[in-house]
Amino acid sequence: MPALFDLDNTLIDRLDAFRRWTAEFASERGLGKGAACWMVELDANGSVPMETFFELVRERFRLPEPAGELWRAYRARLPHLVSCRAEVLAGLDRLRSAGWAVGVVTNGMADNQTGKLERTGLASRLDGWAISGAEGVSKPDVRLFEIGARRCGASPAAGGWMVGDDR
Repeated sequence: MPALFDLDNTLIDRLDAFRRWTAEFASERGLGKGAACWMVELDANGSVPMETFFELVRERFRLPEPAGELWRAYRARLPHLVSCRAEVLAGLDRLRSAGWAVGVVTNGMADNQTGKLERTGLASRLDGWAISGAEGVSKPDVRLFEIGARRCGASPAAGGWMVGDDR
């Protein structure tokens, strides 16, 4: 039976990593006091599409790079800023030892989400994962959960658990 988990704000603290990214980004570019807080507020804990986010950031700070370039740089950097608590990793190990197939089902871009899985040590503790950007289907569409279950070697019809936040 699979135990599937969301990635951001479930297994890892996406908001903490995002705050560190905004502070780094604002500092490197000399965007001034309050820029990082403004970006965190704009992001609304990941609820604003990143295409929109980077267009608005580009406009507000009159940045020369296209929004798509800013977004690509963000996706390359963010996996280096996330972490996974040791207790979470140990819990996943215990689930697998108890016979559960453990996986991740997450929305997001494949490069960013895969980087997070690899950099945090999660990838080696999972039986499989499904990332919306790689699969062409997003949560809450049941097909993404079915892909995740199958990647873990489990039948979606056999039941299981999905643990996550609101996305």
